Formats: sequence, C-alpha cells, structure tokens
Amino acid sequence: MTTVLTPASPLTAADRCDRCGAQAYLRVVLSSGGELLFCAHHGRKFEPELKKIAVEIHDESDRLSGTSATAEEGER
Repeated sequence: MTTVLTPASPLTAADRCDRCGAQAYLRVVLSSGGELLFCAHHGRKFEPELKKIAVEIHDESDRLSGTSATAEEGER
C-alpha cells in the first residue's frame, strides 16, 4: 500500500488552535493520520515535542509579520 500526502490547504481564520482557540497558524500532521492546529504561540511552545511525533509541520506564522493587503494607508 502506498500512502500519498496531498498538499495541505492554506489555514483560514476559521481554523482554531486546539490549545486556546486563537487563530491557527500551524498544522501538525501526525504519523497516526490525525492533525493538530496551533496558534503561533503554542506552536513555538510545543515545537520540540511536536517535531518528535509529526510527519509534517505546515507553518504559516510568517503571515503575522506582513501587512494586510486590505489595510488602510494610515494603518500600514
């Protein structure tokens, strides 16, 4: 049997951290087939342990440092 991992879809505002309920920026795919979602804070906090059990970590936390495309000129 061959297992094929499909690319993860981008995280949206509807995706919430499994630890605190904030917006998720990390998706952790587990070897068991499940997945966990974490905000940037909890992703950093649990990173050493997650790396031990993850098949893949999809990190979109770099979006936090960017300026929103819809921000008004005075907000940039």
